[in-house]
Amino acid sequence: MFSWIIETENCRLMSHWIELKAADGHGFEAYVCEPQGQREGSGEGAGNGGSKGTVVLLQEIFGVNGHIQAVAKSFAEAGYHVIAPSLMDRREPRLKLGYQPEDVQRGLGITRSIAWDDVLKDVQAAVDRAPAGKVSVVGFCWGGSSAWFSAARVTGLSAAVCYYGGSIPANAALSPTVPVMMHWGEKDAIVPLEQARAVAAAHQDVEAHYYPADHGFNCDQRAAFHAESARLAMRRTLDFLARHG
Repeated sequence: MFSWIIETENCRLMSHWIELKAADGHGFEAYVCEPQGQREGSGEGAGNGGSKGTVVLLQEIFGVNGHIQAVAKSFAEAGYHVIAPSLMDRREPRLKLGYQPEDVQRGLGITRSIAWDDVLKDVQAAVDRAPAGKVSVVGFCWGGSSAWFSAARVTGLSAAVCYYGGSIPANAALSPTVPVMMHWGEKDAIVPLEQARAVAAAHQDVEAHYYPADHGFNCDQRAAFHAESARLAMRRTLDFLARHG
């Protein structure tokens, strides 16, 4: 497949799509973004060839669209090899949705039709494809829930970060085998604050953070975007991955 070189302020990135195969034979795509070298004068730490490890980036209900690709680039610029598996390919390959009400309904319909066992087969395939080194999962919305399931059932992980995973409270009985960080919006109607806090109370070893924001606050293409919360959550995530991932 084609590769693209992306020049950022700090480093040079390479992005491309790859083919993955799950344990049940399902073939699907994944978006890869990785640092290729530090730009002159950019300082230490950026573009270190991915030596910090791998982030398996788990999408929202909208596919591996422009926003998720931008998030992948942010992690790559921080020095991570990033693999974003297209978890909706089991129903509609290469689907990339926007954020209109019809996109929400379409995305919900597709993701609700995919069993968690199948989601985890695809996550496992992405983890298994990672280069040598530590591998973490970071997920948003549906991907945040997928990251929670992965923390308990996917092998080969070092850490998991869950952003506002709507299915987490109903599956709070899961027992993660790796360190977990969670980010929740205090104004989130999909996951009421009391439910998010109940998860934290049940798992006191989980590092939970709360923000004055709504569901989807990390996405700058949504009305719910909250820049300050997104920046703080990203900084905390990178610090967490540096410690565990």
